[in-house]
Amino acid sequence: MNSPRSLFRAALVCALLLAATTGLHAQEWPARPVRFVVPFAPAGTTDILARVVGEGLGKSLGHTFLVENRAGAGGNIGAAEVARAAPDGYTIMMGTPGTQAINQFLYASMPYNTEKDFAPVSFVARVPNVLVAHPSLGFKTLQDLIASAKAKPNSLNSASPGNGSTGHLSLELLKTLAGVQIQHVPFTGSGPALQNLLAAQVQMTIDNLPPFLPHIKAGKLVALGVTTAERIAILPDVPTVASVIPKYEASSWFVVVAPAATPNAIVRKLSAEIDRIIRTAAVSERFATLGAAPVGGTPEQLAAHLAAETLKWREVVRVSGAKIE
Repeated sequence: MNSPRSLFRAALVCALLLAATTGLHAQEWPARPVRFVVPFAPAGTTDILARVVGEGLGKSLGHTFLVENRAGAGGNIGAAEVARAAPDGYTIMMGTPGTQAINQFLYASMPYNTEKDFAPVSFVARVPNVLVAHPSLGFKTLQDLIASAKAKPNSLNSASPGNGSTGHLSLELLKTLAGVQIQHVPFTGSGPALQNLLAAQVQMTIDNLPPFLPHIKAGKLVALGVTTAERIAILPDVPTVASVIPKYEASSWFVVVAPAATPNAIVRKLSAEIDRIIRTAAVSERFATLGAAPVGGTPEQLAAHLAAETLKWREVVRVSGAKIE
């Protein structure tokens, strides 16, 4: 029969071996390419930021970070794959408010547990949303759009990068606060939504600024408002939506998460490296051209942010009444 002292020694040896093994895994990681999932179509903000960060990680860590677009169901398809992936550091995801906060309140059934299935890694960036319209509508101001929507309910249709995206919920919040009816048309990402808007297949959208910025600058789209509390430097002449609709604010954020139970040493190594990359001059300048602000911070700080955003978006969904079966 083993004595309490021998049992304690055995437990201590196991703990030390586990700690050593975990540290060894972190030192060896990555030993092969890492799958970097983007749960939306190519060409959107999530995709753009993932490719910028993935390129930096590949250069610094010596192995390719392969960006893989797994679009559908407002990001749920890609997020569910990551939630089910082996927690070994070789699958990570660029998460958004939809995948990490909104969808759980919007969808009647979820293929993953938002709170329990992911390990927070790094807060990459904040990005403003912008309300844009096709020039053929003739709108010069947000007031023009609201007046048209009130005069002819549901005559306008608005694209979004998917059900549950901040683009979708930003529209729902606009409809609620302005008292208008506008048709929602979901796509599988910002890229398809943008192409259909440029082709005038849809008339407007509220979405992350980066993919729309060149077309605003070129006059192919008309920016009627930004969703931040203050005007933004890259579009100084565009007013805030809140200047017309008080209390309106709905910006986006982008975070790196991994499957739950990914070794803490790997999570921290990855978090520290992303933090370093987004603060380099080259990446900061790239982010600035997109209107994105790098954030960074620890996994614990990201966890606190996700908890606060979950409470915020739960209330937005409740007030809007938006639901997806």
